[in-house]
Amino acid sequence: MISLSIITPVLNGASFIAACLENVIAQNCQDCEHLVVDGCSTDGTLDVLRDYEQRFPHIRWISQTDGGQSDAMNRGVAAARGSVLGFLNVDDTYEPGVLNQIVLRFEQLASPSLLVGNCNIWDDDLRLRIVNRPRRLGYFDLLLGPAVNPYPYNPSAYFYHADLHKVVGLYDSDDHYSMDLDFLLRIAAAAWKGAASVIYVDETWGNFHLHARAKTYQDMLAGRTSERQREILRRFRKSLPPGIRHWHTLRYWILAELMISVRYFVQHPHELPVRLARRLGSFFQRNHGAK
Repeated sequence: MISLSIITPVLNGASFIAACLENVIAQNCQDCEHLVVDGCSTDGTLDVLRDYEQRFPHIRWISQTDGGQSDAMNRGVAAARGSVLGFLNVDDTYEPGVLNQIVLRFEQLASPSLLVGNCNIWDDDLRLRIVNRPRRLGYFDLLLGPAVNPYPYNPSAYFYHADLHKVVGLYDSDDHYSMDLDFLLRIAAAAWKGAASVIYVDETWGNFHLHARAKTYQDMLAGRTSERQREILRRFRKSLPPGIRHWHTLRYWILAELMISVRYFVQHPHELPVRLARRLGSFFQRNHGAK
Protein backbone atom coordinates (compact mmCIF):
# COMPACT_ATOMS: atom_id res chain seq x y z
CA MET A 1 0.00 0.00 0.00
CA ILE A 2 1.47 3.32 -1.11
CA SER A 3 1.11 6.30 1.23
CA LEU A 4 2.27 9.76 0.25
CA SER A 5 3.79 12.50 2.41
CA ILE A 6 3.96 16.02 0.99
CA ILE A 7 6.44 18.08 2.99
CA THR A 8 6.37 21.89 3.01
CA PRO A 9 9.16 23.80 4.78
CA VAL A 10 8.11 27.33 5.72
CA LEU A 11 9.29 30.37 7.65
CA ASN A 12 7.04 33.43 7.79
CA GLY A 13 5.00 32.34 4.80
CA ALA A 14 1.62 33.72 5.88
CA SER A 15 0.95 35.22 2.45
CA PHE A 16 1.36 31.81 0.75
CA ILE A 17 0.52 29.07 3.25
CA ALA A 18 -3.27 28.98 2.85
CA ALA A 19 -3.02 28.69 -0.95
CA CYS A 20 -0.40 25.94 -0.55
CA LEU A 21 -2.66 23.95 1.81
CA GLU A 22 -5.65 24.46 -0.50
CA ASN A 23 -3.66 23.23 -3.49
CA VAL A 24 -2.99 19.91 -1.77
CA ILE A 25 -6.57 19.70 -0.46
CA ALA A 26 -7.86 20.14 -4.02
CA GLN A 27 -5.88 17.07 -5.08
CA ASN A 28 -8.42 14.95 -3.15
CA CYS A 29 -5.80 12.27 -2.53
CA GLN A 30 -6.96 9.87 0.17
CA ASP A 31 -3.54 8.29 0.70
CA CYS A 32 -1.75 11.57 1.41
CA GLU A 33 -0.63 13.57 4.41
CA HIS A 34 0.54 17.17 4.19
CA LEU A 35 3.33 17.83 6.69
CA VAL A 36 4.34 21.46 7.20
CA VAL A 37 7.72 22.05 8.84
CA ASP A 38 7.73 25.55 10.30
CA GLY A 39 10.82 27.37 11.54
CA CYS A 40 9.07 29.33 14.34
CA SER A 41 7.22 31.83 12.16
CA THR A 42 6.11 35.11 13.70
CA ASP A 43 3.87 36.49 10.92
CA GLY A 44 0.62 34.56 11.38
CA THR A 45 1.65 31.36 9.58
CA LEU A 46 0.98 29.30 12.72
CA ASP A 47 -2.54 30.71 13.08
CA VAL A 48 -3.36 29.54 9.56
CA LEU A 49 -1.88 26.11 10.28
CA ARG A 50 -3.92 25.72 13.50
CA ASP A 51 -7.11 26.60 11.65
CA TYR A 52 -6.52 24.15 8.79
CA GLU A 53 -5.30 21.36 11.07
CA GLN A 54 -8.64 21.42 12.94
CA ARG A 55 -10.63 21.12 9.73
CA PHE A 56 -8.50 18.72 7.68
CA PRO A 57 -7.11 15.57 9.33
CA HIS A 58 -4.46 14.97 6.64
CA ILE A 59 -2.64 18.19 7.66
CA ARG A 60 0.08 17.99 10.31
CA TRP A 61 2.65 20.57 11.30
CA ILE A 62 5.65 20.98 13.54
CA SER A 63 7.29 24.24 14.55
CA GLN A 64 10.78 24.57 15.94
CA THR A 65 13.93 26.53 15.29
CA ASP A 66 15.99 24.95 12.55
CA GLY A 67 19.23 25.51 10.69
CA GLY A 68 17.64 26.69 7.44
CA GLN A 69 15.68 25.13 4.60
CA SER A 70 17.80 21.99 4.19
CA ASP A 71 17.61 21.24 7.90
CA ALA A 72 13.84 21.75 7.80
CA MET A 73 13.61 19.34 4.87
CA ASN A 74 15.54 16.72 6.80
CA ARG A 75 13.26 17.23 9.81
CA GLY A 76 10.33 16.65 7.49
CA VAL A 77 11.86 13.43 6.15
CA ALA A 78 12.31 12.19 9.72
CA ALA A 79 8.72 13.02 10.72
CA ALA A 80 6.97 11.88 7.52
CA ARG A 81 4.77 8.79 7.71
CA GLY A 82 4.48 8.08 3.98
CA SER A 83 6.37 5.51 1.96
CA VAL A 84 6.70 8.06 -0.86
CA LEU A 85 7.85 11.65 -0.36
CA GLY A 86 7.31 14.87 -2.25
CA PHE A 87 8.35 18.41 -1.39
CA LEU A 88 6.12 21.39 -2.12
CA ASN A 89 7.57 24.80 -1.37
CA VAL A 90 5.05 27.15 0.17
CA ASP A 91 4.86 29.36 -2.95
CA ASP A 92 4.65 26.51 -5.51
CA THR A 93 1.74 24.33 -6.64
CA TYR A 94 0.79 20.99 -8.17
CA GLU A 95 -1.19 20.62 -11.35
CA PRO A 96 -4.74 19.25 -10.79
CA GLY A 97 -5.04 15.53 -10.10
CA VAL A 98 -1.32 14.87 -9.88
CA LEU A 99 -1.07 13.20 -6.47
CA ASN A 100 -3.50 10.37 -7.23
CA GLN A 101 -1.53 9.67 -10.41
CA ILE A 102 1.66 9.52 -8.37
CA VAL A 103 0.21 6.99 -5.94
CA LEU A 104 -0.89 4.77 -8.84
CA ARG A 105 2.49 4.99 -10.53
CA PHE A 106 4.41 4.11 -7.39
CA GLU A 107 2.32 1.00 -6.95
CA GLN A 108 4.17 -0.31 -10.02
CA LEU A 109 7.67 0.80 -9.00
CA ALA A 110 10.29 -1.12 -7.04
CA SER A 111 11.88 0.72 -4.12
CA PRO A 112 13.92 2.86 -4.11
CA SER A 113 12.89 4.90 -7.14
CA LEU A 114 12.80 8.56 -8.15
CA LEU A 115 9.92 9.59 -10.43
CA VAL A 116 10.33 12.86 -12.35
CA GLY A 117 7.87 14.87 -14.45
CA ASN A 118 7.85 18.32 -16.06
CA CYS A 119 7.53 21.65 -14.28
CA ASN A 120 6.11 25.00 -15.41
CA ILE A 121 8.36 27.95 -14.54
CA TRP A 122 6.35 31.14 -13.99
CA ASP A 123 7.71 34.66 -13.59
CA ASP A 124 6.59 37.43 -11.24
CA ASP A 125 3.89 38.53 -13.71
CA LEU A 126 2.50 34.97 -13.92
CA ARG A 127 3.84 34.52 -17.43
CA LEU A 128 5.05 31.05 -18.36
CA ARG A 129 8.79 31.37 -18.98
CA ILE A 130 9.70 27.78 -19.78
CA VAL A 131 8.58 24.22 -19.16
CA ASN A 132 11.37 22.26 -17.48
CA ARG A 133 11.54 18.87 -19.24
CA PRO A 134 14.43 16.90 -17.70
CA ARG A 135 14.34 14.03 -20.21
CA ARG A 136 17.91 12.80 -19.72
CA LEU A 137 18.48 11.84 -16.09
CA GLY A 138 21.42 9.47 -16.37
CA TYR A 139 24.36 10.28 -14.11
CA PHE A 140 26.69 11.25 -16.95
CA ASP A 141 23.93 13.21 -18.65
CA LEU A 142 23.35 15.34 -15.55
CA LEU A 143 27.10 15.84 -15.03
CA LEU A 144 27.19 17.74 -18.33
CA GLY A 145 25.26 20.51 -16.61
CA PRO A 146 21.88 22.17 -17.19
CA ALA A 147 23.02 23.94 -20.38
CA VAL A 148 23.19 20.51 -22.04
CA ASN A 149 20.75 18.39 -20.03
CA PRO A 150 18.41 20.28 -17.69
CA TYR A 151 17.97 18.72 -14.28
CA PRO A 152 14.62 18.86 -12.43
CA TYR A 153 14.39 22.50 -11.37
CA ASN A 154 11.80 22.17 -8.63
CA PRO A 155 10.61 19.41 -6.28
CA SER A 156 6.95 20.02 -7.15
CA ALA A 157 7.64 17.85 -10.21
CA TYR A 158 9.34 14.84 -8.63
CA PHE A 159 8.62 12.22 -5.96
CA TYR A 160 10.60 9.34 -4.50
CA HIS A 161 10.50 6.40 -2.13
CA ALA A 162 11.39 7.41 1.43
CA ASP A 163 13.81 4.46 1.48
CA LEU A 164 15.98 6.33 -1.02
CA HIS A 165 17.41 8.30 1.90
CA LYS A 166 18.84 5.06 3.28
CA VAL A 167 20.85 4.74 0.05
CA VAL A 168 21.99 8.33 -0.60
CA GLY A 169 21.60 10.08 2.76
CA LEU A 170 19.74 13.25 3.67
CA TYR A 171 19.87 16.74 2.18
CA ASP A 172 23.07 18.71 2.76
CA SER A 173 22.15 20.86 5.76
CA ASP A 174 25.02 23.26 5.00
CA ASP A 175 23.65 24.05 1.52
CA HIS A 176 20.60 26.29 1.38
CA TYR A 177 20.51 26.96 -2.37
CA SER A 178 21.67 23.92 -4.37
CA MET A 179 20.70 21.06 -2.06
CA ASP A 180 18.24 19.75 -4.66
CA LEU A 181 20.91 19.38 -7.34
CA ASP A 182 23.32 17.73 -4.92
CA PHE A 183 20.60 15.28 -3.81
CA LEU A 184 19.53 14.48 -7.38
CA LEU A 185 23.11 13.81 -8.45
CA ARG A 186 23.56 11.41 -5.54
CA ILE A 187 20.44 9.56 -6.67
CA ALA A 188 21.66 9.45 -10.27
CA ALA A 189 25.03 8.12 -9.07
CA ALA A 190 23.22 5.41 -7.08
CA ALA A 191 21.19 4.51 -10.16
CA TRP A 192 24.41 4.26 -12.21
CA LYS A 193 25.68 1.73 -9.67
CA GLY A 194 22.38 -0.19 -9.74
CA ALA A 195 21.27 0.81 -6.24
CA ALA A 196 18.23 2.88 -7.32
CA SER A 197 15.99 3.67 -10.29
CA VAL A 198 15.28 7.01 -11.96
CA ILE A 199 12.21 7.31 -14.21
CA TYR A 200 11.11 10.28 -16.31
CA VAL A 201 7.47 10.80 -17.33
CA ASP A 202 6.64 13.38 -20.00
CA GLU A 203 3.76 14.94 -18.07
CA THR A 204 3.60 18.32 -16.32
CA TRP A 205 3.13 17.91 -12.58
CA GLY A 206 4.43 21.06 -10.86
CA ASN A 207 4.50 24.84 -10.97
CA PHE A 208 7.56 26.79 -9.82
CA HIS A 209 6.88 30.47 -9.16
CA LEU A 210 10.10 32.43 -9.66
CA HIS A 211 8.97 35.65 -8.02
CA ALA A 212 11.15 38.52 -6.83
CA ARG A 213 10.90 37.51 -3.16
CA ALA A 214 12.15 33.99 -3.78
CA LYS A 215 15.71 33.36 -2.60
CA THR A 216 16.37 31.41 -5.81
CA TYR A 217 15.54 34.51 -7.83
CA GLN A 218 17.76 36.70 -5.66
CA ASP A 219 20.60 34.21 -6.03
CA MET A 220 20.21 34.24 -9.82
CA LEU A 221 20.23 38.04 -9.92
CA ALA A 222 23.46 38.06 -7.91
CA GLY A 223 25.04 35.73 -10.48
CA ARG A 224 25.79 32.99 -7.95
CA THR A 225 23.51 30.21 -9.21
CA SER A 226 25.66 29.13 -12.17
CA GLU A 227 28.84 29.06 -10.10
CA ARG A 228 27.16 27.01 -7.38
CA GLN A 229 26.06 24.51 -10.01
CA ARG A 230 29.52 24.33 -11.57
CA GLU A 231 31.14 23.72 -8.19
CA ILE A 232 28.77 20.84 -7.43
CA LEU A 233 29.38 19.31 -10.87
CA ARG A 234 33.16 19.61 -10.36
CA ARG A 235 32.86 17.86 -7.00
CA PHE A 236 30.93 14.95 -8.44
CA ARG A 237 33.26 14.62 -11.44
CA LYS A 238 36.23 14.41 -9.08
CA SER A 239 34.65 11.36 -7.44
CA LEU A 240 34.69 9.40 -10.71
CA PRO A 241 37.38 6.81 -11.47
CA PRO A 242 40.38 8.55 -13.16
CA GLY A 243 39.81 7.33 -16.72
CA ILE A 244 36.11 8.14 -16.68
CA ARG A 245 36.77 11.44 -14.91
CA HIS A 246 39.23 12.71 -17.54
CA TRP A 247 37.01 11.69 -20.44
CA HIS A 248 33.90 13.17 -18.89
CA THR A 249 35.65 16.42 -17.95
CA LEU A 250 36.68 16.78 -21.60
CA ARG A 251 33.10 16.16 -22.71
CA TYR A 252 31.88 18.76 -20.23
CA TRP A 253 34.21 21.45 -21.52
CA ILE A 254 33.47 20.68 -25.16
CA LEU A 255 29.70 20.46 -24.81
CA ALA A 256 28.66 22.48 -21.78
CA GLU A 257 31.11 25.38 -21.72
CA LEU A 258 30.96 25.77 -25.50
CA MET A 259 27.16 25.81 -25.41
CA ILE A 260 27.16 28.37 -22.60
CA SER A 261 29.52 30.60 -24.60
CA VAL A 262 27.48 30.30 -27.78
CA ARG A 263 24.26 31.19 -25.96
CA TYR A 264 25.93 34.14 -24.27
CA PHE A 265 27.22 35.64 -27.53
CA VAL A 266 23.90 35.06 -29.29
CA GLN A 267 22.34 37.21 -26.58
CA HIS A 268 25.28 39.69 -26.44
CA PRO A 269 26.70 39.80 -30.01
CA HIS A 270 28.34 43.20 -29.43
CA GLU A 271 30.72 41.63 -26.92
CA LEU A 272 32.11 39.02 -29.31
CA PRO A 273 34.70 41.29 -31.02
CA VAL A 274 35.83 42.59 -27.62
CA ARG A 275 36.30 39.10 -26.18
CA LEU A 276 38.11 37.88 -29.32
CA ALA A 277 40.45 40.89 -29.24
CA ARG A 278 41.29 40.15 -25.60
CA ARG A 279 41.97 36.49 -26.34
CA LEU A 280 44.15 37.33 -29.36
CA GLY A 281 46.00 39.95 -27.36
CA SER A 282 46.73 37.43 -24.62
CA PHE A 283 47.85 34.84 -27.18
CA PHE A 284 50.33 37.17 -28.88
CA GLN A 285 51.58 38.43 -25.54
CA ARG A 286 52.34 34.87 -24.44
CA ASN A 287 53.95 33.77 -27.72
CA HIS A 288 55.50 36.93 -29.17
CA GLY A 289 56.13 39.11 -26.18
CA ALA A 290 59.42 40.68 -25.24
CA LYS A 291 62.24 38.15 -24.80
